[in-house]
Amino acid sequence: MPRPNPHPAKLMLRVNDLKQYEYCPRVVYYQYVMPVERKATFKMEHGKSAEARLDMLEQRRGVQRYGLPDGERRFHVWLSSSVLGLSGKLDLLIESSTGRYPVDFKETTGPVRSNHLLQLCGYAMLVEEAYHHPVPRGFIYLIPTNSIEPVEMTDELRAKTVVALDRIREMILSQRVPAATEVSSRCTDCEYRNYCGDVF
Repeated sequence: MPRPNPHPAKLMLRVNDLKQYEYCPRVVYYQYVMPVERKATFKMEHGKSAEARLDMLEQRRGVQRYGLPDGERRFHVWLSSSVLGLSGKLDLLIESSTGRYPVDFKETTGPVRSNHLLQLCGYAMLVEEAYHHPVPRGFIYLIPTNSIEPVEMTDELRAKTVVALDRIREMILSQRVPAATEVSSRCTDCEYRNYCGDVF
């Protein structure tokens, strides 16, 4: 008699879905359930350009600014896990004698937000799965201010990330349109705004 699979296949999601879902669930809905044509916004194109410039600068810098004693940097690391049902391309992975640390670049002003934390935690979980070693913290690099924010991978953050992944899968499988974000200012530059009939 065949044994049950201890890790049944999960609907594969992208790490970026965590960020988008927390920002506004409808972004993920339109991408998976009702794919529609979207146009690149100025913010999207500017972010890509800024990250490319940062790649060049970061290659010349040391890892001491991350508070690490040593380490090698690997840019644009592709990570995937069928167990987690998650995949994504990490901006930077620092491999140090003290462990491996994910770094996510953000072209954003203001403080680190909750959607950034979920995305970084998703990457941390993928790094743990790939290298079979705990990831105690990661870093968010805020490009406009050239500042680095350490983020502890707490049990609470991990739990929130897992719950978010479950909710995304439930939304996709049920094909139910989620409520729009309560932060109306986010709709102003959204590439999907024209498809939300209840958002003005």
